[in-house]
Order: sequence, then structure tokens, then C-alpha cells
Amino acid sequence: MAPPRKSVLITGCSANGIGAGLAEVFHEKGYHVFATARTPSKVPPTLSSSANVTVLRLDVVSPESIAAAVESVSKETDGRLDVLINNSGGTLVLPALDIPIEEGKKIFDLNFWAPLAMLQAFAPLLIKSRGCVVNNTSANAVCPMPLMSVYNGSKAALATSSETWRRELEPLGVRTITLMTCGVKTKFVDNYHVSFRVPETSQYFKIRDFIESLPSGRLQEGAISPKQFGVKVVQVVEKGTVGTVWAGTNAFWARVEVWLSPQLVLMIHDMQGRERMV
Repeated sequence: MAPPRKSVLITGCSANGIGAGLAEVFHEKGYHVFATARTPSKVPPTLSSSANVTVLRLDVVSPESIAAAVESVSKETDGRLDVLINNSGGTLVLPALDIPIEEGKKIFDLNFWAPLAMLQAFAPLLIKSRGCVVNNTSANAVCPMPLMSVYNGSKAALATSSETWRRELEPLGVRTITLMTCGVKTKFVDNYHVSFRVPETSQYFKIRDFIESLPSGRLQEGAISPKQFGVKVVQVVEKGTVGTVWAGTNAFWARVEVWLSPQLVLMIHDMQGRERMV
């Protein structure tokens, strides 16, 4: 008898994003893909109309929505899930002095608490299949870009916790991969950026045009596509990799720089930040 088709659930599968790129590659590899999004209509038609792709409405900050997703997946897979990819996330670009605290907490809810809630909810399915959880963090977790402190902090929390979860889940037969994601050309900022104007009372008001232009997507120019990123991730999942994996444009050199001279990297970031603020 043929082995059951492997399954993967991916959060944040809106068109032109990392989640959609991952879903496409996993589908090509023969997985049953559960492509999820808070707004299912944003999942690209190439996925939603494909065989062996199930589109689910999933709001990762809603316990009720997560529970409904677990029930839907369990019914179709006999209570198993081979791969869970925590990909959903959001960002907020503002100086720390100007960040509305409640909005900052929402970013932490989405970038940190939601992946933990997803892991807790889907753990029985992953344990049953001796599966794999993939947490999409960011190079910003260790290379903190100025004006993104809430995003950087939330991704640093996820990266550290993901490696902690790896040690806790290993005895249960579940692998954990922590993605340190570098440049990928997506619509992430359009879909998940919390937009605020720099207030007139800000210490940084004189460079407000520079700050407010950062989410324009120009930082992603020349980056690899979501599908290229997906190919890399699927490869490490299928190889049985565990631990931290750097992926995205210039990922190798970013990893080398951080490994060899973390203080130098931070100094360069500091210098660049000061130059922009002059």
C-alpha cells in the first residue's frame, strides 16, 4: 500500500508573499498543502484551484480560528501533520520613541505569540507524524535595523524561542527549523505593514520623509523571489535539517558577518543610522 501523502500547513499565504511561494513548491513536491490566510481570497488562484491544495481561513491571533483549522486538518489527514510553517508576520517602521505601545504589542502578538499558539495547537498532529515545525524569523533578529525595534525584537524573541522549542520537541520526535530570513522580494510590506505617520512632536520629525519611505519596498530590490526562497526551504525540510537555517538574498554573507564579527556589524548599522539622521 502506498504511504499517505505528506501534508504541510503554511500560515500567511497571500499572493506574492513567502507563504504562497512555499505553498507552490511544496505542492510541486506532492504534498497536500493547507494554504491559510486571514482573507482566503488573497491566496493566489493558481493555488486555490489546484488539486491537493486546501485553502483555509486562519487568523493566527484568534484561538477560535486556530482551533477550527486544527479540526479541518485533522479530518483530512487522520490527525496528522508532517510540516507546520509559521510564516505569518507583520512590521511597523517608526522610531522607538514614537511607537504606540498598544500597536507594538499587536506586532508581538502576530510575530511571537501566534507561532507559539500554533505550535501548541498542532503539536499532537506533529507528534503523531514525527513531523517538522518551521519558524520564519528574520536576519533583523541579530542585525537590528534602526527604526524597526518592535519588529526586530519580536523576531529575536521568536528566533531564540524557536531554538528552545527545538530542544524541547526533539525528545517527542518533532524537528524544528529556525529560518533566519534575509531579502525576499514580496508584497510583505503592503500586506502586513502597520502604517503610522511620524508625529510633529517627534525628535525625528526632520527626517520623517526618509522614515516613511522605508516601507516602500525599495529595500527588497534585487532580492530573490518567494518561489526561489521556497525551493531552499523545502530542500532543508526534506533533508531532515534541524536548527538555524539562513535563507534569502545574501544569506551566506550575512551569516558570515554575524558569525565572524557581530560587534562590527552592529557598528556599521549604527554608523549608517547616524548618517541618515544627520
